[in-house]
Amino acid sequence: MKFRRVVVWFRNDLRVHDNAPLFTASQKAEEVIPVYCFDPRWFEDTELGFPKMGSHRVKFLLEAVDNLKESLKDLGSDLIILKGNPEEVLRDFAIEVESDAVYFSEEVTSEEKKVEAALEQGLWKKGIKTESFWQSTLFHLEDLPFPISQVPEVFTQFRKECEKYAAIRKTFPVPGNLQAIPNGIAGESLPELKAYGLEKQNSDPRTVLVFAGGERDGLKRLQTYFWKNDCLKNYKETRNGLLGADYSSKFSPWLAMGCISPRYIYEEVKKYEKERKKNQSTYWLIFELIWRDYFRFIAKKHGNRIFQLGGIKSNVDKWLRNEDLFWKWANGKTGIPFVDANMRELNATGFMSNRGRQNVASFLVNDLGIDWRWGAAYFESQLIDYDVCSNWGNWMYVAGVGNDPRENRYFNILRQAQQYDKKGDYVRTWIPELQGIAGFDIHIPFELSTKELKSKGVNLGSSYPHPLVKMRAYT
Repeated sequence: MKFRRVVVWFRNDLRVHDNAPLFTASQKAEEVIPVYCFDPRWFEDTELGFPKMGSHRVKFLLEAVDNLKESLKDLGSDLIILKGNPEEVLRDFAIEVESDAVYFSEEVTSEEKKVEAALEQGLWKKGIKTESFWQSTLFHLEDLPFPISQVPEVFTQFRKECEKYAAIRKTFPVPGNLQAIPNGIAGESLPELKAYGLEKQNSDPRTVLVFAGGERDGLKRLQTYFWKNDCLKNYKETRNGLLGADYSSKFSPWLAMGCISPRYIYEEVKKYEKERKKNQSTYWLIFELIWRDYFRFIAKKHGNRIFQLGGIKSNVDKWLRNEDLFWKWANGKTGIPFVDANMRELNATGFMSNRGRQNVASFLVNDLGIDWRWGAAYFESQLIDYDVCSNWGNWMYVAGVGNDPRENRYFNILRQAQQYDKKGDYVRTWIPELQGIAGFDIHIPFELSTKELKSKGVNLGSSYPHPLVKMRAYT
């Protein structure tokens, strides 16, 4: 059936390559109207007073939407920008332009599903069809070797069954030239940070990578990491690094907003294996994409339980809701340098290494005993690569209420520091008030004498805080 006009609603799929709704619409409709809608609920404050989506995330989003608009213009089209609740403004827009259908990418968590359902109901009443497309994962939902209700609770079983029985579909091509947006159809201008009460953040010179949102920069990063710098062959060995652009792929921000497709990355890995090298590292990047899939399918299986205190295990411990302790953690003032350095990097750049995330999360929930959901919400606000399923899935994991066969996912912070920042270079980068302390001692200023600290210009309790907790031995 050929439609006269289809609205394509972009969500977390801000790209023109491997985009199922866009490509399908280009094949089925005479006219395609691409739309993006800024939902004001994204920018509301949380119970702790910080915005649900902080300035780093919003900056990356605005750049991604702007780049999508450019890409669509290159195809002869444009991007109509709307502002408001999508279930209302998108419904009204589709009615106004006399659209036959609205295509969009399917999400899995409650807030997004409520919007989808309300939009579909509103359009159905007006005789406008809707179609959702599954496209956020490496393995397609319909290709899983088990129904969603039977997704394994242990990752290894999920991975092995998918690798054995599920094929990975080919990417969709970029559509050919699209029709120009008809005269008289217009949207709003791209909003600015200040419209949401946020201030522009200047790029910190210490950042591991200058992240710019958008498909163009996501694809450029892949070309640099895989082909120009030839880093993929060492990924497994370097991925737990803390400093520098190339210790890991850094694809996650572009994956989170759909600026790059996981299937496109997979195809490039396979190409790299043919043309350069195939080893454990090339497999390990695919392995990490499968982890990302897993959290999304687990979220679809368990629904709102991933946001509840007891998680998917319904295991409710006596978590503290101590705002003073929480803010010391969030502001990088716990007195534990490895924790503080990571939190300061997050606050300054919107990014933190995987190794850092595991450590600061473990510290918040296991050493301070704070409600893990507060930590998850803070990451949601700050991380430019925030992905609802991966974020909440990982926090459940560390808190012991998620998909972890082990009962206690405790990270010994000092032992981790010894292993991953033995000389203290990472802490020295992010905590300049301690930079005079040489070697590993920078991780344990609380074990140095007052005389030693004074000679380094450090005064515990003044220039740097006393530790909130006594750390376990690291030997």
